[in-house]
Amino acid sequence: MAAGAVEAAAAVVEVGSAGQFEELLRLRAKSLLVVHFWAPWAPQCAQMNDVMAELTREHPQVLFVKLEAEAVPEVSEKYEISSVPTFLFFKNSQKIDRLDGAHAPELTKKVQRHASSGSFSPSGGEHPKEDLSLRLKKLTHAAPCMLFMKGTPQEPRCGFSKQMVEILNKHNIQFSSFDIFSDEEVRQGLKTYSNWPTYPQLYVSGELIGGLDIIKELEASKELDTICPKAPKLEERLKVLTNKASVMLFMKGNKQEAKCGFSRQILEILNSTGIEYETFDILEDEEVRQGLKAYSNWPTYPQLYVKGELVGGLDIVKELKENGELLPILKGEN
Repeated sequence: MAAGAVEAAAAVVEVGSAGQFEELLRLRAKSLLVVHFWAPWAPQCAQMNDVMAELTREHPQVLFVKLEAEAVPEVSEKYEISSVPTFLFFKNSQKIDRLDGAHAPELTKKVQRHASSGSFSPSGGEHPKEDLSLRLKKLTHAAPCMLFMKGTPQEPRCGFSKQMVEILNKHNIQFSSFDIFSDEEVRQGLKTYSNWPTYPQLYVSGELIGGLDIIKELEASKELDTICPKAPKLEERLKVLTNKASVMLFMKGNKQEAKCGFSRQILEILNSTGIEYETFDILEDEEVRQGLKAYSNWPTYPQLYVKGELVGGLDIVKELKENGELLPILKGEN
């Protein structure tokens, strides 16, 4: 029995459902879990799987997990996986670190650090503190209005963060957000940087406005609308975006790098026609990603538009190509 447990720990575990993933987080809460969000169509994922297999031999106490990002979309959405490969690190059922991209040396370094330490903390002398301060300055200035919260605007992970998002949305305030659960260094460091001990925290032009109570007071006094930047109406914005070029493709990724198999296939079809087109990466803008579904009454991506009119998704484009109708439509002849 004991030998089997060691053997299981020394192999990469493949997870195929959200329930299986959540159960694994609970059962192995005290272990370090390294989860590889991958896709079979991405060659860099295969390379990183080989790296991970090697790391299992070096770190038998660490549980390495493979999760096909597109096959378990609810988990990918929850942890905001926008590209593959992406690695998430879990301890005590909480995400403690993240690595985006195929960086074998960095993955090895992070595994070594987390496997040998009880918690996630920066190491070294004074330099990391200086680096963190610079990083926090950049983050607080990353958008005119920045919300540091637990979770995301789509999935807040505490009641205070949920209320803050509701107030900002109600007032049509344009804001970007940072999930403090995704980075323990930022979560702890920002408390000192801003001298504000709790979350959520709202910043405008890099300056701290305050937490939920302050925002509620500003709302009551009608000052909130004058402090925070307003968002353009979504419908007007979507109309402009869908008409930005004669042929517009809304996809996961861009012309140079598709971030899902469906988007990659539609790029190949469009490239074979020789027609000029522009792309919009819906992973970069959650408002557009969700809003366009309702605007076009089309629930999935990619979505192809010609002269502002929806043509359809991958299946429709495939049919049009097979029927010989795609080229005339892209040229605006049909």
